[in-house]
Amino acid sequence: MRDAKYDILFEPVAIGPHVAKNRFYQVPHCNGGGYRDPSAAAAMRGIKSEGGWGVIFTEQTEMHHTSEITPFIELRLWEDKDIPGLRRMSDAMKVHGALAGIQLAYSGINGPNFYTKEVPLAPSALPIRTFTNDPVQARALDRAAIKDLRRWFVNAAKRSKIAGFDLICLYGAHGFGIFQHFLSRATNQRTDEYGGSLENRSRFAREVVADIRDAVGDTTAITMRVSLDETIGELGFSNAEVREFVEMNADLPDLWDLAHGAWEDCSGPSRFKEEGAQELLVKGIRELSTRPVVGVGRFTSPDVMARMIRQGVLDFIGCARPSIADPFLPKKIEEGRIEDIRECIGCNMCITGDMTMSISRCTQNPTFMEEWRKGWHPERMNAKGDSQTVLVVGAGPAGLEATRALSVRGYDVTLAEATTTLGGRVARERLLPGLSAWGRVVDYRQYQISQRTNVETYFDSRLTADDVLAFGFEHVAIATGSHWRRDGVARQHVVPMPIDPAMTVFTPDDIMAKAHGELLAGKTVVVYDDDHYYMGGVMAEVMAKAGAKVILVTPSAYVSDWTRNTLEQGAIHVRLDDLGVDIRLNRGVTAIRAGEVETNCSYTGRRSAIGCDAVVMVASRLSEDALYNNLLARQADWADAGIKSVKIIGDAAAPAPIAWATYAGHRYARELDTPDIGDALPFRREVTQLEPA
Repeated sequence: MRDAKYDILFEPVAIGPHVAKNRFYQVPHCNGGGYRDPSAAAAMRGIKSEGGWGVIFTEQTEMHHTSEITPFIELRLWEDKDIPGLRRMSDAMKVHGALAGIQLAYSGINGPNFYTKEVPLAPSALPIRTFTNDPVQARALDRAAIKDLRRWFVNAAKRSKIAGFDLICLYGAHGFGIFQHFLSRATNQRTDEYGGSLENRSRFAREVVADIRDAVGDTTAITMRVSLDETIGELGFSNAEVREFVEMNADLPDLWDLAHGAWEDCSGPSRFKEEGAQELLVKGIRELSTRPVVGVGRFTSPDVMARMIRQGVLDFIGCARPSIADPFLPKKIEEGRIEDIRECIGCNMCITGDMTMSISRCTQNPTFMEEWRKGWHPERMNAKGDSQTVLVVGAGPAGLEATRALSVRGYDVTLAEATTTLGGRVARERLLPGLSAWGRVVDYRQYQISQRTNVETYFDSRLTADDVLAFGFEHVAIATGSHWRRDGVARQHVVPMPIDPAMTVFTPDDIMAKAHGELLAGKTVVVYDDDHYYMGGVMAEVMAKAGAKVILVTPSAYVSDWTRNTLEQGAIHVRLDDLGVDIRLNRGVTAIRAGEVETNCSYTGRRSAIGCDAVVMVASRLSEDALYNNLLARQADWADAGIKSVKIIGDAAAPAPIAWATYAGHRYARELDTPDIGDALPFRREVTQLEPA
C-alpha cells in the first residue's frame, strides 16, 4: 500500500467539465511516430493509462495544413480522414480511466510548410525559426486571415471532440505555438489591435478560447500551454509578463500549463538541469487564477512531487520524460513500490526520435514505442521457453538488462562480470561531470536483480572459451562491451592516423581510470573529437577542471554535434567557453607528432600545427568480441557442452549509445527460445492506404 504522505498525489481534481482521477499529468510529448505510426503511438499512450496517469496528452497535433513542420513527424488533424487514427489514440488513453487530451498546434513562425507548399502565416512577417534555419519567411496574418485561423481552430476543436478527446491544449510555449508568437513582442510587431500592449497581444488567445467554448465547451476542457520565460532579452515574453498575462486572463482556460522558454530550456538534460528546475519560475502563478496549474521539471521523486502540491506551487505534476522512462510511475507510488520505479536519467534519448524523424528510444525503458510494434509491455515479459539456463557474460547495461528480463521470464541466469563492479561503461561514465544521474541505469537493474532468486552474480570472472564450454549453460549472451580506440579511426580516418609514440595520447577510458593524473596546470591538451556525441565535450571539461589549457578540435561545425538532437549542444558549448576551452571547429587532425598536433581545415585541407603536451583521442570504439569469436571458432563443441546458442549483444556487437545497449539486452531476453521468423519483419508497421487512382 502507498505511504500516506503521497495521498495528496491521488486526489481527484476538476478540469473544466471533467475530473482527473489523480494529479499525475502526462504533458504533450513527441515520440517519433506521429501520423506515420498512429497505432504504435496509440498503444504507447494506452500503456500510460494502464500505468495510472490521470491525464494523458498527445504530442503536438498540426491542426491545419497551412502550418506544418516537415520534416518532423507529429500528429495531424487536417481533415476528417485524420479522426479515426486519433480516435484509436483517445480510446486507448481512456481504457483505465485517464482523461484524454489533444494538443492543437498552429506553428506560425516555426512552420516552413515544406510538405504542403503553403505560404507560412504568422503574427508578423519574419523569417521562419526552425532548427535548420530554413530560407523561408512568413507572411503577416491580416484581419481576414486571423478570422480564418480562428475558424480553423474551431474546426479542429470539433474534430477533436468527435475523436473522443476530453481536453484540448492550445500550444503557446517553447517558441513553437501561435499563441506565444502573438504574446511575444519578439514575434509580434503589429501596430493594430493585436499588437503593442499585452492586452492587445492577448486578444487572439481570448478570441480563440471563446470560439472553442461556444463550439465544444460544454463537454471539452480547454488548457493553455504558455512559456514561463522566453529568456531572449527585453523583447521576449518574460516571466513577469507571463504573470501579468495570467492575472489579466485569470479564468481564460480551464487549466494553465506552464513550460519554460525554448524546448532546450524546458527539457534540458540532467547534465544541465536538476529535477524541478522550473520551480522558481512557476512559484506564485497559481495564486493569480482560480484555475488549476500544471508544471514540469523532470519529476522523478515522489517526495518532490508531493511537496510541490502541498506548498501550493502546482495542482498537477506534469511529466513527459519520466512518463516515458516508467509509464507505471503513478501505479508504483500508489502500490508502495517506490524502489521499482525506473527513474528517468535525463539523457534526452527520447527526444532524438523527434529530432531524427525516427521511432523514439528510451535508455531506461526499452519497450517505449515497441508496445504495438513488438507487443512489448514495460511490466510484463513473455512466458519462458523450453530452456532453463542462461549465462550472461558482462554486467554493463546490455548484460544487466538481459539478466533482469530473463529472470522475470523465469530462466535461471548466471551473470559473470570481469571486474568487481556492476555497470560496465555506466559505472565509469556516471563519475564524469554532470552524468551522475546516468547511474540510475545500473541502480534500477542492480536492485531488481537482487530481488530475484533465480540470478547468481559472479565478480572477478574474466572467462575464456574453455570456461564457457565447461559450464554447461544452454544459452550464452556475450555482453563484454567495448573500449575507445587510440589510433584515431572514426569518421575522418578510416585507417590509423600517423601518431608519434613520443606524444602522450589518452583515450576516454584512460581519463576515466585517472591515468592522466589530477593536476595538469601549465599543460596544453588537445581534445580531438571525431565521435560527436557527449564524450568529447565531457573530456574537454575534465581536462579544463584539472588545470590544463584545453584546445578542442573537431571536424564538425558544432561542438558535440549530435547533441543537437538531445537539446544540449548549446549548453555544452557555453560551458566549455566558460571554462576557457579554445574551441576550433571545422578542423580535423591529420597527424600527431612529438610536441604538436597537425590539423587541417575540413573544407580546404589547409594544415597548421598546434603545440601541446598531450592529446585526448575521442574517436570510435572497438568491440570486446574476442570471447565471442573464440566460441564461434569452436562451434563444433557446443552440442557436447550442452550449448544451444551463443549471441553477442550491446556494445560488444556494435558500440552505440547506452539506449542501444539496454534495448539489445531486452530484445535478447524477449526473443530467447522463440520461433525463428526467417526473413519476416521483426516488428509490425502501418502502410499508407492508397487512394483511388
